[in-house]
Formats: sequence, structure tokens, C-alpha cells
Amino acid sequence: MHRTRSRTGAVLGSLTALALAFTGLFTGGADTADAQARAVPEHAVTGYWQNFDNGAQVQKLSDVQNEYDIIAVAFADATATPGQVTFNLDSAGLGGYTVDQFKADIKAKQAAGKSVIISVGGEKGAVSVNDSASATAFADSVYALMQEYGFDGVDIDLENGLNSTYMSQALKSLAGKAGAGLVLTMAPQTIDMQSPSNEYFKTALAVKDILTVVNMQYYNSGSMLGCDGKVYSQGTVDFLTALACIQLENGLAPSQVGLGVPASSRAAGGGYVEPSVVNNALDCLAKGTGCGSFKPSKTYPGIRGAMTWSTNWDATSGSAWSKAVGPHVHGLP
Repeated sequence: MHRTRSRTGAVLGSLTALALAFTGLFTGGADTADAQARAVPEHAVTGYWQNFDNGAQVQKLSDVQNEYDIIAVAFADATATPGQVTFNLDSAGLGGYTVDQFKADIKAKQAAGKSVIISVGGEKGAVSVNDSASATAFADSVYALMQEYGFDGVDIDLENGLNSTYMSQALKSLAGKAGAGLVLTMAPQTIDMQSPSNEYFKTALAVKDILTVVNMQYYNSGSMLGCDGKVYSQGTVDFLTALACIQLENGLAPSQVGLGVPASSRAAGGGYVEPSVVNNALDCLAKGTGCGSFKPSKTYPGIRGAMTWSTNWDATSGSAWSKAVGPHVHGLP
């Protein structure tokens, strides 16, 4: 982690600072090097790994396809303390996968340059951060999980609403504990990102200085407004591009915007698109090519990439999604 030290005066102070700098090469400097080695690529693919068996192919973390740069472990569990989360590996559901194996697999993924984060929420997640006490409990408990398991950060996937004031407070507190290497992602629903006045959007903007990427869920949505005020239906290239435009034109950097889609038609109730459509949408936003009827007024070459639910459903389909979308994302300008 990055640590700062106050400057001291005179020759003695300079010598002390120099000594501390050399010490850092062998102590704190290693943390910094590790964080930089795992830095999220300019164009990145995010995948959710299921800590449960719901009919998709069961995976150990070591089985996750190499195309994924950020692996979001789904999900943390709420405790009886408001805001507090914990994590319980579903060893029985995952064929006897042990905590020690899981931790070792996290390290191995990180050694390969991947980031592994803990996702909070999901369809059934009931984590509530709506006052200072719960914000503190959230930050403290997520940081404790990062220390225990080695997670690089956290994904906010709360589908039952959030309070921008206190979630922002919690995330800033977490960043203060974790340091510059924190990976912070979000996966709001489409309705949550229709306007910068929505609580999820307000949270993203409030933590923009520490935010890695927002991978909005362009599925299980129905029709939504695009940035041009027109209505677009899910499952189309226009739905992806016209809705991404809202985020791109209302405060988020292109590097903080990703396209979240299902890995297969079985992975969601609606909104699945073929991998080629995801690639066309990325090209439309990054280069102005491959667009449908909606074409943005400018291009966003820095767009971060794509996300999928889930690495397991991807594996169930022979990894067709990651084999097609992964190289395309990594080849963006």
C-alpha cells in the first residue's frame, strides 16, 4: 500500500528520509509493487464467480477463465449488525472446496495479474448502509475480509436500493484503510443509472476518485431511456450504447464505464445478447463503428470493457462469451 511520510528539515532529516526510503524497498515497497502488479488493465473484463451451485458449472477459483481481469466473488453475507458483512465459502456446494484452497487460489490469480474482489449484494442481498454506524460497520468488515482472504477490493451489487450519503462515507473509509490499491466496482441495475440524481449514480460520482468501474446490468431490465431521450429495448446493441452514453456524458470517465451482460441466455431472465453484439457496442463507443440506429456524438476510446454474469454460466457454454469478448476488450484502442 502507498504510505506517505512527513518531510523533515536539515541534513539529518534528509538522511533519515533516505534511510526510510531504502527500508521501504524491503518492507512497504513490496506491498506497493504487488498492488501495481495487479493493477486493473486499461481495458478489462469482469466476471462474477458463484459461491454456490445453481445449475451452472461449478468452478473453483482456479478454474476461472484466464480472460477475466477482475473476478468478483458472489457474494458476501449480511450479519445481524446493520452494514456488517461476512463471507462463508459454500464448501459443500462446491464439491468440498476448502477455505485454504480458496485463499491459495486467490493468491495464484493475483500472481497472474488478476484482481479478486468480494461482491456485496446480489438479488437476495440484504445489506443496509443508512447511517454512520452502519457505514463504519461496512467499511470495517469489508476491510477485515480483505485482510483475511486477500481480496483486492469490493463490488457493490445492491439491488434493493442504497443511501448515497452513507455508502459513499463507507467506501471512502474503506479506501482510507486499504490504500491506493483498492479495486472498487459497482453493478447497478439500469433504473439506478438513468439520471445523476439517482442514489446509485450519486454514489458513483461521490467516489469517482477511487472508483474503478461501473458495470451496469444491461439485463433483466425491460425498455429504458437512452441519453438521446429515446426508448430502447434490452437485448440490442442500441440498448448497450445509448444507456452507456448516460454515464459517459454525466460525470463518469470512460475508464469507469463497462457493459454488464449475461454470459448465456440461461444466466438471466432477459437481455442476453450474442458476444458479437457486445463487441459491436464496445466498438461503437470506442471507435464509432458497429453502431445500430444510435450513434454517440463522440467516441470514448478509454471505455473500460465488459462484465458478465457469470464465469460459471460462461463455462457452462464452453466459455464462448469470454473467448469472444475477452480478446476484443483487450484489443480496444
